[in-house]
Amino acid sequence: MSLAGNGEQMARFLEDAHLLQQPEWAQFKSYFGWQGFTAQSQTAYAQVLFRSLPMGYSIAYLPKGPVGSDWGSVVDQIDLECRRRKAVFLQVEPDAYLPSDTDIYAQFGNGFRQLEETIQPRRTVLISLEAPEDELLAAMKQKTRYNIRLAAKKGVTVSPSADVSGFHKMMETTSSRDDFAIHSLDYYQKVYDLFAPSGKCILLAANLEDQPLAYLMLFLSGKRSWYFYGASDNRHRNLMPTYLLQWEAMRWAKAHGALEYDLWGIPDADEETLEAQFSERSDGLWGVYRFKRGFGGQVVRSSPAFVKVYKPLLYKAYEKIRVGRMSD
Repeated sequence: MSLAGNGEQMARFLEDAHLLQQPEWAQFKSYFGWQGFTAQSQTAYAQVLFRSLPMGYSIAYLPKGPVGSDWGSVVDQIDLECRRRKAVFLQVEPDAYLPSDTDIYAQFGNGFRQLEETIQPRRTVLISLEAPEDELLAAMKQKTRYNIRLAAKKGVTVSPSADVSGFHKMMETTSSRDDFAIHSLDYYQKVYDLFAPSGKCILLAANLEDQPLAYLMLFLSGKRSWYFYGASDNRHRNLMPTYLLQWEAMRWAKAHGALEYDLWGIPDADEETLEAQFSERSDGLWGVYRFKRGFGGQVVRSSPAFVKVYKPLLYKAYEKIRVGRMSD
C-alpha cells in the first residue's frame, strides 16, 4: 500500500514505534536479501519483511509490530501480500511485553497460532530515563557505579566516532573472546550510514588518550533508545571502559529526548533464576546479563510470536531445519 500523501499519519504511527518498524530498517535489510512491504489503515501501520526462496516462494516476518490501536485493520492487506508472494508462513512478533492487556489473538483474527520461539530476544532490561542523572546512578548496583567512576578517574573518555571499521575489528576480538557470532563490516556500515544522518544512530567510543578500548552502537527513535551492538578490546579491561561507555550512552539518549533505554537481550529466564545463576554461567546471553543487570531497570519479557502458515508441508520442512540448527 502506498503511503504517498499520508505522511503526517505515518509520522504519528512511527513517532514511538520500535526501531524495527522504522522505514530505514526495511531499507537496511534490503541490502541483505529482504524486501519491505507496508500496510496502513486509519488506525494501524505495519512493515513486513519478505525474503525470497527458491521456486517463487518466500517467508514473511513482521518484527515488533503492527503499530496502532487496531491491528486487525491491516491484517487483510498483509494476508493478500503474503499470498501474492507465495509466503510459506508469516511470523509476527508484537511490540508488547507480558503481562499485556492487548488481546493479541483478537487483534489478528483467525489463522494464527502462538509460537514461543522468537527471532528477537524475548527478555530484556528496560531502564527509564525520566529521573535525574543522580537518581539513575543511585538505582544502579554499587559495583557498577564504582566501575563507572573508576574508568573516568583512570582517564577513560567517551566521544562520538565514525570509525565503523575499527568498531568491527574490535567486534571480531570480542567475538573470539566471548564466543558469539557477529555480522560483516558491510552490515554494520550500512546500518550506521542509514540511521546516523537523521540522528537515529550514534557510534560511541571509550578511549584512553587516543586509543579506543570499547565501542557501542546506540539507536534512537522518538522517546525510545536501544543498545544493539557493543565491542571491547582485550587491553585495559581493568579500567572498566564498557561501564563508562554504557553510562555515557544513557546520558546521550536522555539528552536527545529518550525516556527509555533498552539493553536488548538477556537470557530468557525468570528473575529468580537469573539472579541465582548469573554468577556461575557465561554461556549464551548469561555473560552480558551479568554486565547489564548492574545498570538498574526492569526485566521484562515480550509477547510470544504468532505464526500463520500458508504452505504446511514446506513449513514443516522449515521447522525441522530450524530445530536442527538449534541443536547443533
